[in-house]
Amino acid sequence: MGKHPLPGSEKGVAEGSKVVGHCDPTQQIEVVVMLRRQDQQQFEQLVEKITSGDPSAQPVSREAFAKQFGAAPADIARTKAFAAQHGLTVVREDPAASTIVLGGTVAQFQAAFDVQLQHYEHHSIGQYRGRSGPINVPDDLNGVVTAVLGLDNRPQARPHFRIRPPFQPAAGARQQTSYTPLQLASLYQFPAGDGSGQCIGIIELGGGYQSSDLQAYFSSLGVKAPTVVSVGVDEGSNQPSGDPSGPDGEVTLDIEIVGAVAPGARVAVYFTQNSDAGFIDAVNQAVHDTTNKPSVISISWGGPETSWTTQSQQAFNNVLQAAAAVGVTICAASGDGGSSDGASGGNHVDFPASSPYVLACGGTTLHASGNAITQETVWNDGASGGAGGGGISSAFAVPTWQKGLSATATHGGKIALTGRGVPDVAGDASPVTGYTVLIDGAQTVVGGTSAVAPLWAALIARINAIKGAPVGFVNPKLYQAASAFNDITQGNNGSFAASPGWDACTGLGSPNGQKIAAAL
Repeated sequence: MGKHPLPGSEKGVAEGSKVVGHCDPTQQIEVVVMLRRQDQQQFEQLVEKITSGDPSAQPVSREAFAKQFGAAPADIARTKAFAAQHGLTVVREDPAASTIVLGGTVAQFQAAFDVQLQHYEHHSIGQYRGRSGPINVPDDLNGVVTAVLGLDNRPQARPHFRIRPPFQPAAGARQQTSYTPLQLASLYQFPAGDGSGQCIGIIELGGGYQSSDLQAYFSSLGVKAPTVVSVGVDEGSNQPSGDPSGPDGEVTLDIEIVGAVAPGARVAVYFTQNSDAGFIDAVNQAVHDTTNKPSVISISWGGPETSWTTQSQQAFNNVLQAAAAVGVTICAASGDGGSSDGASGGNHVDFPASSPYVLACGGTTLHASGNAITQETVWNDGASGGAGGGGISSAFAVPTWQKGLSATATHGGKIALTGRGVPDVAGDASPVTGYTVLIDGAQTVVGGTSAVAPLWAALIARINAIKGAPVGFVNPKLYQAASAFNDITQGNNGSFAASPGWDACTGLGSPNGQKIAAAL
C-alpha cells in the first residue's frame, strides 16, 4: 500500500538547533493521532453561525457533540488496525475529541510514519526529540488522519508571566504598586458573585501548585478556598519544582487569580507536557471533559504563529472551534513580547491567542486611587521589562466581527486589518502595577498577559453563574458593546499604538464588568 505525506506536517530544523545523535530505537513514546470528524459540513455550518453572532445559533451539549461530530467508528477501527500492523498499542481513545493516543518504540513509530527521529540541541531550549520532512500515512488513512503529534517533543510554548524585578524604576517613573485580584475585580466593576456552579479550566504545560500556598493565600484574602482538582493529560501531572520563576509561577498565579475572584467555582487544572501534542491534547480534553465540564478555559501559554507547523495550528484551531460549538469560552494571553512577540524579523502575533475562536487578552499598566482607576495605558516596560502582545495575524483571516477595523501604527497612520487583529480585550499586566500572589511560600508581585486571561475567565465564570447558562463564544457581542470597556488611548507595544476604539495593543480595552455582563 502506498503512502501520502500528511498535509502541513512538513518540518524543518528549528533555527539555532543542531542534530546531536539518533534517538534510542527502543525508547517508548506516546503519539497523539487526530482524526476527521463525522458530519464535518454540518459542524462547519454550526461554528460559522455561532462565530458570526447569528442569534438563532445554539451551542450543542458535549453529549450531542460526541454523537454527531465525534470520530466515526469505522475511522477509529481503521486507525487501530494500522497501529496493530506496526506493533503500536492504543493508550487511549476519545471519539468525542476525535483522538487516539498510541504507544510504542521510536523504531516502530519511525517505520509506521516514515520519519526519522533524532536528538537536537538548541542553545535556549536544550535537548529535544525532533524530525524534519513530512509525516507519511498509508492510502487508507489518507484524509482520515488530520494530524500526528508528539513524534517531535520540542517545547512549543512559553508561559506569559513576569515576576517584578527587584530594581528601582527610573527617576520620574510612576510609583510601583500592586493589587490583589479582588481589588482589580472591584476597580474593573465586576458584577457581584462567586462563580458558584461553574467550572473554570486552566491549561498548564509544566510545573505545579502546593496546596499550602493556595490555603494560605485565600485565607489572607478572607476568601473561601475553591475546590481545585488536577487532571493529568499524556503523562503530565501536578509537579511543583519549588522554583517560583519557573512554570510553578504560572500555575499558581492562574489558580490564585481565578480562585480569588470566583471562589464558588470548581477549578480544574489540566497538566500536560510542553509540546504541540501535549498542549493541543490538554485543551481538547478540557473542551470535551464530561466530568468537570468547564464552561470557560484560561490559557496563559503560547508562541509566535511562525513557530507552529501548519498541521499543529490547524489541529489546535479545530479544537478551539469545537469549544465554540459546545459553548465554552476560551481566554488566551496575547504574549509579553510586544509587537514582535519576542521573535526575530518584524511583527508577530502569539498563537493560540491569534485564533479567531478565542478571546485574546492583552495588557495594560494600571494606576488607581481608592476605588477608582486614575490612569490606564498600554503595558510597555521596555525591551527587558516586557510589553503586551498584539498585531495582525498572518495565519487567520479577518473574522466577521472585526471587518472594517484598522490598527494604528506607532509612527502614525492606520493599517487596515489584513488578518485577525490581536488582542480583543485587555487588563492590568505590568509587573510594575502587578498582582500580589503567593508562590512556593513567598509573597511575590507578578505581571504578564498571563494574569489577564484568568482574570477575564473569572469574570466570565461570574457572568455564567448569574445568567444560569454559559455565555459561550462572546466575541461578536463584545465587539458590538464598545461602551462596556474602558477605552485605552495612550501608549504603544512597539509597532502599534493605542487609539480610540479597537487597537492592536489593548483591543477594545479593559472591562467594566457590570456592563460586560449586561452586554452578554
